[in-house]
Amino acid sequence: MADDRLRQQLAFIAEVDRLKRVLRRNYLVGGERRENTGEHSWHVALAAMILAEYSDEPVDVGHVIKMLLVHDIVEIDAGDTFAYDAAGHQDKDEREQRAADRIFGLLPDDQRAELRALWDEFEALETPEARFARAVDIFMPMFHNTSSEGRGGRENGVTSEQIFNRQQQIGAASEVLRQQARAIVAEAVERGYLKP
Repeated sequence: MADDRLRQQLAFIAEVDRLKRVLRRNYLVGGERRENTGEHSWHVALAAMILAEYSDEPVDVGHVIKMLLVHDIVEIDAGDTFAYDAAGHQDKDEREQRAADRIFGLLPDDQRAELRALWDEFEALETPEARFARAVDIFMPMFHNTSSEGRGGRENGVTSEQIFNRQQQIGAASEVLRQQARAIVAEAVERGYLKP
């Protein structure tokens, strides 16, 4: 029979599997279906590892990856708040704080503190690692949208102006990725995937 620590860890591992059930608004590259949050977390963490050389400041890539693997865990309870949903953002912080308390609370105290600190750091955007993690987290849905012929953007009425406004957050960590994001959006407009 497992001890209490292992029981808590296994309960957390089982709980976070529910991220695979949270559907996002963007589609997989190729557009055949919507991406789930579990897939997003894995893909954005891998992307950060590959793209880390484009951070404007030196970053601890392992720390960035850890942050990205936990940053959306709260969506199990709070749901995925669409980036361009103004009404959904009104109580997003409150919903996510409650979710973080519950979900990270499943872990033993030391791991609860470690993972919660990673999540809090990502939200605060005060470290180079958090800013770069956020930049990649914003960059990847743009990349997905163009790679799926703009399907998610079209279905949700997203305009290029809305996306350009979000790109400022990318520029806070990586000018190279911000410029690439601008090029991706310009190409999407040119191909008719996004409204100008």
